Amino acid sequence: MKRYKRIGILLLALVVVCAVTFAVSRYEEYKEQISVSGQVVLEIPVQSVQTLSWEYNDQSFSFQKGEDGWSYDADSAFPVDDGEIEALLAPFEALSAAFIIEDVEDYGQYGLSDPICTITLSDGEQTWEITLGDFSAMDSQRYLSLGDGNVYLVEDDPVDLYSTQLSGLILHDALPELRQVSAITFSGEQGYSITYEEEGQNTYRAQDVYFAQLSGGTLPLDTDLVEDYLSAISGLDLEDYVTYNATEDEVAQCGLDEPELTISVDYTWEDEDGESLSDTLVLHISRDPEQAAGAEDGEEENADAITAYARVGDSQILYQISGEEYLTLMAASSDDLRHREVIPADLENVTALDITLEGETYTLTVQGEDDERVFLLGEEEIDSGDLVSALEGLSADSFTDEAPTQKEEISLTLTLDLEGTPTVDVTLYRYDGSTCLAVVDGETVSLVARSAVVDLIEAVNAIVLD
Repeated sequence: MKRYKRIGILLLALVVVCAVTFAVSRYEEYKEQISVSGQVVLEIPVQSVQTLSWEYNDQSFSFQKGEDGWSYDADSAFPVDDGEIEALLAPFEALSAAFIIEDVEDYGQYGLSDPICTITLSDGEQTWEITLGDFSAMDSQRYLSLGDGNVYLVEDDPVDLYSTQLSGLILHDALPELRQVSAITFSGEQGYSITYEEEGQNTYRAQDVYFAQLSGGTLPLDTDLVEDYLSAISGLDLEDYVTYNATEDEVAQCGLDEPELTISVDYTWEDEDGESLSDTLVLHISRDPEQAAGAEDGEEENADAITAYARVGDSQILYQISGEEYLTLMAASSDDLRHREVIPADLENVTALDITLEGETYTLTVQGEDDERVFLLGEEEIDSGDLVSALEGLSADSFTDEAPTQKEEISLTLTLDLEGTPTVDVTLYRYDGSTCLAVVDGETVSLVARSAVVDLIEAVNAIVLD
């Protein structure tokens, strides 16, 4: 009995060894079917594709190409960005595999029985179905099937592209770089225009090229401020769209039926052939109507609490913009864009300075150029550092046309080394305990911090009383 039992155990062990040997041999045979590749396994020219659809997670999308480009099957009104569709097709123009696993029997071990993404495309004659399975963390590559019995491990993971949302495929309105601008027109809350003039006659500054055309005349603007404003337009974030096919009701709900501000910019640009072309950008800006109705005049705005919208021309796409962008674009008055310096000229062009203080007038002259410039009181050279700093520190806190009613603090007459040797008269009057009133060439311009005026008076006293 013991002998038979021993024989049975030996037979069972033999069966197990044979099974293991068979499995190992099959595994070795299976291993031999995995080969290093690097070869291109799929070539589909992007321009030949006529239809594209895919399923990713619980989402499915389908597009087809017509004479006017790509369209979205679920909504023909959706503005498709052809470039984004071509980017989706680009991986299959020359798809290469790092490894090829041939004669696959168990697709499940590669995640291809229940693929994460299935892509179908056709050129009108042939259709390809591409399924994407698991991601090999060890190789940082994706398992892919073309339906030919093989599994491919690809370096360029299509899932990175096909995980996109529909919003990622919209053809957004493009805002040009506004570098060569000839005119800017504001309507709505602001109602004036700005012209570009390289040799404007209404300024003492050579760098002034933008001029506000106002009912009261022409006002030179700060070039840096205007160009910053134009940059804010070009850099506006038009990604967060409210709708891509706006109805009249939706336009009204965003307050864009009667925009708070409409900006029209005439500009030129060069095409690929270097030809100069002209165009006009129209941008409408509005705040949420209910929110705007509840806003109090003069109340400081919290940008994070603002809901605002933008529309490019007559586009059917309406965008929500940030409160900060809204406040930046709404700061479009001539006062927002004008020079804040009280002295409307570059100090480097001053050749003489007459200063009247407490009934006494003192004349300073300037000799030399650039770093060699020196100020003279009579024949004596003076230390002008504090005086120049004080003159540069005269800056508008706010603009006003209110006439002076109080005592004159100090007055200046600057003679400029420009054509015709013009002079500029600047008079500073007491206004209240913290500000003074600045009058330039007989016209009230702005309120200036009293501390800046005191600095000027002290700099002058240090010179004339030394």
